[in-house]
Amino acid sequence: MATVAASLVLIACFAFNVVAAEPSGEGRIEFNRDVRPILSDNCFYCHGPDKSQRQADLRLDVREEAVKARAISPGDVAASELVARILTDDAELQMPPSESRKQLTPRHKEILQKWIAQGAEYERHWSFEPLAPVQVPTVKREDWARNDLDRFVLERLENEGLAPSAEADKETLIRRAALDLTGLPPTPAEVDAFLADVSADAFEKVVDRLLNSPHYGERMAIDWLDAARYADSNGYQVDRDRELWPRRDWVIRAFNANMPFDQFTIEQLAGDLLPSATLEARIATGFHRNHMLNEEGGIIPDEFLAEYTADRVETTAAVWLGQTFTCARCHDHKFDPFTQRDYYALKAFFHNVPERGVGAYGESIRRNAPPFVKLPAPEIEAKLAELNAKLKTANDRLAELSGAQPQEAAGVKDGKQAEVAGQKEAKEEVESLKKQIAAAEDESPTTLVMEEMTQPRATFILMRGAYDKPGEQVAAATPAVLPAMDESLPRNRLGLARWLVSPQNPLTARVTVNRFWQQLFGSGLVRTSEDFGSQG
Repeated sequence: MATVAASLVLIACFAFNVVAAEPSGEGRIEFNRDVRPILSDNCFYCHGPDKSQRQADLRLDVREEAVKARAISPGDVAASELVARILTDDAELQMPPSESRKQLTPRHKEILQKWIAQGAEYERHWSFEPLAPVQVPTVKREDWARNDLDRFVLERLENEGLAPSAEADKETLIRRAALDLTGLPPTPAEVDAFLADVSADAFEKVVDRLLNSPHYGERMAIDWLDAARYADSNGYQVDRDRELWPRRDWVIRAFNANMPFDQFTIEQLAGDLLPSATLEARIATGFHRNHMLNEEGGIIPDEFLAEYTADRVETTAAVWLGQTFTCARCHDHKFDPFTQRDYYALKAFFHNVPERGVGAYGESIRRNAPPFVKLPAPEIEAKLAELNAKLKTANDRLAELSGAQPQEAAGVKDGKQAEVAGQKEAKEEVESLKKQIAAAEDESPTTLVMEEMTQPRATFILMRGAYDKPGEQVAAATPAVLPAMDESLPRNRLGLARWLVSPQNPLTARVTVNRFWQQLFGSGLVRTSEDFGSQG
């Protein structure tokens, strides 16, 4: 993935084409840019997608509903009840109501009136719109631009009457590049070598060297592991350690190996479901075993199974879709077009892991909670092979001695057989070897992974999110507002992963580009990198 960050940054303007589109005519109000933020922040909580919370049977997030209720009369400000309510001084009628602690500014009121006067046109939220290429702008200072991304930046500067800053000196350039790509400052020798290189591609050579450094993967992995809530302990009260470092190392190797992002996604979500899944692909699935794990003996396993699957739903939604799904666990989303059914249909993809809701705190030693895979450990494997060979020999010897045992022996009462010479010692040796083998197996390293159950669990909508209040049963499905999964895809984690990275999905590319942009420039094109919804 050495070139993925650079490639994603270069296509950022295409991934965000709805935002980067040509500005509308003078004085034209745009719904997504100007109106949606006002309605979302002040109105949607009571008059939005969540039918259980909706007041006065009024829905303002759907144009047809708002017009039908006469809250909005397109082109007629005076006939629009919404305008009357935001302008009135009557505390009983004023919107937003005082108890909401929301208050429209004079500018907000002006925008809403102007929008209605212009026809009150709505738009789908920009992040749900299909991706489409945009025309690269023509700029005046063509000599300044080195690539298409520069042309978009320069166009904005020229429109604002600004000039680009002067190019940084070489010491600053190499420091910026080294910190961005490896997280480490350049050494004095590296700075000196760059200063001495007067070739036209001197900086490109520095970048290539940094991208080929093993530290590149370490630097790039940091933000991804943060998004994936990476931890080396189980959390909760006991908080004992667990082995997930192999997945951390897998992420580092993936970046350093220039793994394509679709493969990077598929292996982490469903590497175990790939045909002839490799150990590496199985290790990658530790992504969704990163959740907290309760080891307390008195907990209810079903309750925490519900917590673990909820974590997987919400993490998947945030990392790949940039959506806040947590609200939809208990009710339809209050600001975005996601239903409670969407939440539990997504949960169904992650509900079939053969796991218990409680960890193994009662064990005499700390163990990873199943499912897990054993990792290569040559020294331990050699030791086990030697011990098993000795055990076979000891068992063969014991069987030989047992076969030679007399049926009766002098001085033996109640018909019990007597042990022949050496039989006691042989038994003791067998037991000793078994204990040594068990101890060696406990030393074998393992790591948490995902697996599928042979018989899938049924998934139900949980009333108010309570584990013991099942409602309607649902099947695995993707959110209805987004493009549907192709019929050819299996309804399991592998199908979900392929849907996430399909060209038809408008969110994954935008969210991923934004995360890389944030990583390199400090702030994303969308500043709320975890929320590409109405409240973002």
